[in-house]
Amino acid sequence: MKKNKTMIICFILPCLLTLFIMYLYPVARTLIMSFFRIESVTSDVSTWSFYGLGNYSRIFGSPTYRVSMWNMLRIWLVGGIFTLSFSLLFAVILTSGIRFKKFFRAAIYLPNVISAVALATMWIQYVYNNDYGMLNKILGALGLNGVKWLGTDTKFWAMLFAFIFGAVGYYMLIFISGIERIPQDLYEAATIDGANKVQQFGKITMPLLKGITKTNITFWSVHTTTFFLWSKMFSPVDTEASTIVPVVYLYDTVFGGKGNANRDAGAGAAVGVVLALIIVVVYFVMNRLLKDDDLEF
Repeated sequence: MKKNKTMIICFILPCLLTLFIMYLYPVARTLIMSFFRIESVTSDVSTWSFYGLGNYSRIFGSPTYRVSMWNMLRIWLVGGIFTLSFSLLFAVILTSGIRFKKFFRAAIYLPNVISAVALATMWIQYVYNNDYGMLNKILGALGLNGVKWLGTDTKFWAMLFAFIFGAVGYYMLIFISGIERIPQDLYEAATIDGANKVQQFGKITMPLLKGITKTNITFWSVHTTTFFLWSKMFSPVDTEASTIVPVVYLYDTVFGGKGNANRDAGAGAAVGVVLALIIVVVYFVMNRLLKDDDLEF
């Protein structure tokens, strides 16, 4: 028995050490750093000066940070509505018995296989380009004037649309996995009772997808708070108000950038803590609103 316990400990210990070193320690250190004035992430602990809630006051008092939070909210709300709606629509269609569903499933998911950098470059250079982009070519063929898609007023929506294009397939597969778990007997019984497809969707599919919907909203919230690469790809030279998001503001705060001439790792840590709290709040709210404990199928 003692030998078995020793063996179990030997197997578990590497996992526990990795969890502590790679996750628990960075989280705890970031939380502590958010209450100190720190110039650099590599600064020795002896150089830290206690600042209390000063870092939080600084970031919430920053106009740039408030703009970044507003952009993130729009990405989460507007982008989430379109992304999850189209994902669910495609999932329902592809599980309805249509022909070539494997091909369509692969085609819709394909953008997730491509590197996000390559995908963003494709949209910037070959779709939104003012001179030879696909959209302006189509407008020109229709006799309409081209649009400056990457201008200040339209860049945010251009970036969001491109991101939605790449994200739909990922969430579609999660919805498909949930729909395929629903017994077909329920749909057959509903058909016999005279329910049409719309009624079956509202009375069977959606209620039984509460858990999957909750998972997708949580994942979308995580992806929204870590919306870094797309923002930097659409503003590669300098951070712009039209594309800045909190994680980019965090980067500029820690390493220096527009609106943050002085490096401040403490304020950057405060931004990270706020983003983590947002995810936690969304998770608990979704658990309260979308309860699936009483569902059986």
